[in-house]
Amino acid sequence: MGGPVAGSLQSLPVNDTQNTPTKAPDQARTPRIRPQSLADVAFPKTIKSFVRRAGRTTTGQTKAFEELGPKFLLPYQPALLDFAQAFAAAGNNDTRPTVLEIGFGMGEATAHIAALLPGTNFLCCEVHEPGVGALLKRIGEQNLHNIRICAHDAVEVIDHMLPLHSLDGVHIFFPDPWHKKKHNKRRLIQAPLIAKLAARLKVGGYLHCATDWQPYAEQILEVLSAEPLLKNTAPEKHAELLGYAPKPHYRPLTKFENRGIKLGHGVWDLVFERL
Repeated sequence: MGGPVAGSLQSLPVNDTQNTPTKAPDQARTPRIRPQSLADVAFPKTIKSFVRRAGRTTTGQTKAFEELGPKFLLPYQPALLDFAQAFAAAGNNDTRPTVLEIGFGMGEATAHIAALLPGTNFLCCEVHEPGVGALLKRIGEQNLHNIRICAHDAVEVIDHMLPLHSLDGVHIFFPDPWHKKKHNKRRLIQAPLIAKLAARLKVGGYLHCATDWQPYAEQILEVLSAEPLLKNTAPEKHAELLGYAPKPHYRPLTKFENRGIKLGHGVWDLVFERL
């Protein structure tokens, strides 16, 4: 979000001491105004688990917002969501399983999975506007009807819009790893959030996380394993993976992930089941 700098280099003074104005000795200096207390400074009330990154919405994405937004965008509201009403199109109803996806990026994997599983409804949360526009565009291009998007902080959506025992699954793919140790506290996968998600899963529902940052994978495994309502599905069938799961068939290999694999980066999937 930057713009061109006004003027040119030729219009700037070049160390011309003869033309530099001098201050009068008795010229009064403008006092520097400082806040009287911390209350005068605007601090965020909570630490967000995401950052609204700069990005440009393309013409196609803008058109998708205009044409498809009214049908596929769900406004945030501090009231429990009626799933049957939200997905009441193309035969969708409240008997179909519902999966929550948190942070879908540009929507490549989301659209792939929704097309692969047309009998499942997907409620997707993302705050990145170009990403929302990109997924809306994919919805139109692929004629998908089982996706609804809430362009709002997923934590508030979980707290205020999702009933207990209402979800059949949760997808969190490649959340921001916040590499620096001092920023680790900003990571999305923390015990309080996992407790909220576990409480909103139906018995037998699943939570699927994936990351390409090994320290974050280790943290996710630790956090999920400590949640009493969740059970790791991997050890029984894949003990050799040390708690991690093989990539489920529905999660596609994205361009970003494939590029990382070619560079020697690992990818870790974790799938836990609601007890």
